[in-house]
Amino acid sequence: MERLDEQSHEAEGLARMLEKLLDDWSARSGIAVEVWALPKGDVPGPAARNVFAAVQEALTGIERHGRARTVSIAVTLSLSGLRLTVSDDGHGLADSQDDREVAVMKACFAEIGGELTVNRVSGEGSTVTGIVPARALRS
Repeated sequence: MERLDEQSHEAEGLARMLEKLLDDWSARSGIAVEVWALPKGDVPGPAARNVFAAVQEALTGIERHGRARTVSIAVTLSLSGLRLTVSDDGHGLADSQDDREVAVMKACFAEIGGELTVNRVSGEGSTVTGIVPARALRS
């Protein structure tokens, strides 16, 4: 997992970093990406790094296991905190709870005081949902 340093995220912002990641990944993988929302405000450095890393892992898992045609992503920042949703229309991430990508994504969110879940519907794709409460973003 490639983690970018805090200065990169502060200089460009999480939204711009995600836009570049998603554009590059879609071009390389051939999987279409629908961006529903990206954060309009500044995301603190540690949270930005970990959310970015979790998105990278989700995309890696989708590309390896998912057989998806389309990935949808939303990252929102509100008074209640940050929310990440990554959905695909393929087979999704592996069911196994010890799957590498899922473990890394959960660790990324746990490290910043958040939680992450993966829901998979057989043959219909998966949805990764991560939430970081506002109080965790401030600490």
